[in-house]
Amino acid sequence: MDFKRELKERTENIEKILAVFAPEEQGFQKTIFQAMNYSLMAGGKRLRPLLIQETYRLFGGSHEAVIHPFMAAIEMIHTYSLIHDDLPALDNDEYRRGRKTSHVVFGEAMAILAGDALLNYAYEIAAGAFDLAENDVEFRRVARALQVLTAKPGIYGMIGGQVVDVEKEGEGLEKPVLDFIHEMKTSALIECAMMIGAILAGAGDEAVEMIEKIGKNVGISFQIQDDILDVTSSLEVLGKQTHSDEKNHKTTYVTLFGVEGAAAESERLSNRAIEWLEALSKDGKAGNPFLEELICQLVHREK
Repeated sequence: MDFKRELKERTENIEKILAVFAPEEQGFQKTIFQAMNYSLMAGGKRLRPLLIQETYRLFGGSHEAVIHPFMAAIEMIHTYSLIHDDLPALDNDEYRRGRKTSHVVFGEAMAILAGDALLNYAYEIAAGAFDLAENDVEFRRVARALQVLTAKPGIYGMIGGQVVDVEKEGEGLEKPVLDFIHEMKTSALIECAMMIGAILAGAGDEAVEMIEKIGKNVGISFQIQDDILDVTSSLEVLGKQTHSDEKNHKTTYVTLFGVEGAAAESERLSNRAIEWLEALSKDGKAGNPFLEELICQLVHREK
């Protein structure tokens, strides 16, 4: 398998899907559409829609049109969270994905509205999957997937983690609190993506629960690597400002365990996720070598 080539092809396909669902920049309110698209179409890893797609394929999903609205929706939700994270009231970052952040280009008020708009539009887009369901069984799967999409980014997921992250800024955190922040702020949306893919493909309850555990480990591992790169990388490579955790007085795995210790924990969590994934594949599934390699690559990425 040529992983880099396949990743490039999959990412390019996701860009095309996003372009289909992106709002047209016209009308009296076109500024909000411009601000939404500025951040949404700025590139990036497209990890979350990729995880929906690859988990759907893991469980033998065969009607990929039904996952496209969810792929676009979860990237819109992720993008909204980045726009708001970068605001002066939160992380106050000026660069994201190699370009000026939304509030720098469009102003703080329009950036807030762009984030709000992407979140609302994401649910509008995802609900369109009901029209694509081919039968009652798939219709019910869409309903269940939509429940996950509305819950994981919310107060018991991503926003809950952001709240604790903001409240604890400048405080020295112990590992349990830091893990809670990572699990909610980062893992929740990765869990969301993988669970949606599994549900839409028809996975059973036990398999979906296992996928949620895998997503949790992948998410924490991903965030630890992000913390490492904040210390070891550069704006030119990473596409966003480095040393922002230090600037905002945030405790990270690097703060607690050093770069090597953090890297070892990221590796451990990733390996466990792959072990669980392989166990699922042996349990009557064809497996997905690309998904396994993707998880491996996330731990060793340089940006």
